[in-house]
Amino acid sequence: MTVSMSRQTSHRFGGPPRAAGSLAHQPQAFKELARGESTATALENHLDSLEKKIEEMLARAEEEEKNRNPQSKPSADDSAPSGESRPST
Repeated sequence: MTVSMSRQTSHRFGGPPRAAGSLAHQPQAFKELARGESTATALENHLDSLEKKIEEMLARAEEEEKNRNPQSKPSADDSAPSGESRPST
């Protein structure tokens, strides 16, 4: 009787009810926590790999764009329409 009274008293005064089997679930909880941590680590590694590939693709695309258009900004002489000359200052 004393055990059931302490369970009721603990619950009645705001404390969690004491479950007899809660200690039995701890090893399983730790296994699931470890599995979750492992999954998170694998996802982080995969995302890092994807980020590296994206950066390589962007760098390659920028390099190809430079090779297609050797001049990134037209100079003042190049911006005049063909056949017209710019006045010199």
